Order: sequence, then structure tokens, then C-alpha cells
Amino acid sequence: MTPRRTKRHSRKSARRSRSKQFPGGRKPSVRASLSLFVGVVIFSTIAVIGIPYPNPQDEDVMSEGVNRNIGQVEVWSGDRVRVEVQNGGGVAGMARNATDVLRTAGFDVVKFGNARAFDPGRPSVVIDRVGRDEAAHAIAKALGIDNVLSEPDPNLYVDVTVVVGSPWQPVAPVLGSGVTEPWSWWDPREWFGT
Repeated sequence: MTPRRTKRHSRKSARRSRSKQFPGGRKPSVRASLSLFVGVVIFSTIAVIGIPYPNPQDEDVMSEGVNRNIGQVEVWSGDRVRVEVQNGGGVAGMARNATDVLRTAGFDVVKFGNARAFDPGRPSVVIDRVGRDEAAHAIAKALGIDNVLSEPDPNLYVDVTVVVGSPWQPVAPVLGSGVTEPWSWWDPREWFGT
């Protein structure tokens, strides 16, 4: 019986078999790997440097900024109130400003946008949709609106609807109004200047 010869692999065939482990059978180039690594490092550095971390020693400044944002608006401490805000006056940004005031005051604005029709002379109104009179009056107070109506509608997903008329002005500074707040960096509208 003759001894069995074992097949010896050359370095070239060993390299070829290792390259089959990568998708598509090709090993990524060093240049592509290095480019990806440099890109990740640059992105991570920009992300970390671009975030203004609060200084714990400036706590008085932080709380002063928070109080300035709230202004005359009392923070709602009751149950969750789902609010819909509609711009009924046709002035751009009114629903967004009212939304900012209400969110600062602790209300859950689940929808905001334009009303079905604009009326420049339309007064602002707060409409109670589920019989939560106390919440509707708290919202009216936060926005400085005198008209509060009760029109229950079980088909709506909201507890209160606010229709903001063109004469409405916010009673407190709102995010994005040009007031510099210590925490305004998190608001995406501030990133794009809108």
C-alpha cells in the first residue's frame, strides 16, 4: 500500500479561500475601510462637540431661563389633556406658537395645523369636547383666551380644541420666538432657523 499524499495548499489558494468569506467574494480595500473609519470619527466628533452640555454650576441661570419661558403661564398638574390647535386666523405660525405655549404649560398637544377655513376677524375660542370644563378653562387661561365653549364630540380623539384667531398674541415667550433659552438647542426648528 502506497502512502496517501495529502494535498498541500499554496499561499495563493489559502488567500483565495479566505476571500470567499466576504460578501461578493471580494475583500474590502484598505482605502474603503480607512475612509469609513475616518468618516465615523469625524461625525462622532462633530456630534459630541456640537452639543452644549449644561454646566451644573449654572443651575440658577437654567432655572431662570425655564421661569422666563413659562412667564405668566401656570403649569397644568391635572390628568393628561389631549389638545388640538387650529390656526383659524390665517397668520402663519399661530398654531405652532399656541402649541409651544400649551406644551410649556404641561398640556399634550396631539395635533396642530390650519383650520378648514380662515377668517381674519375670527375670535380665538377654546372648545371642550368631552366635558372637562376645568381643563378647557386652564387652557384658555394659558393662552389668554376669553371664549370657552362646550361642544361634546365623542368621535374626536381630543379632549379640547383650540381655534386661534388672528388677533391672538401669546401671553408668554414661546420657543423659536427669538428669545434665547438655555435649552433651545434641542428644538429642531432652531437648527434650521424656522
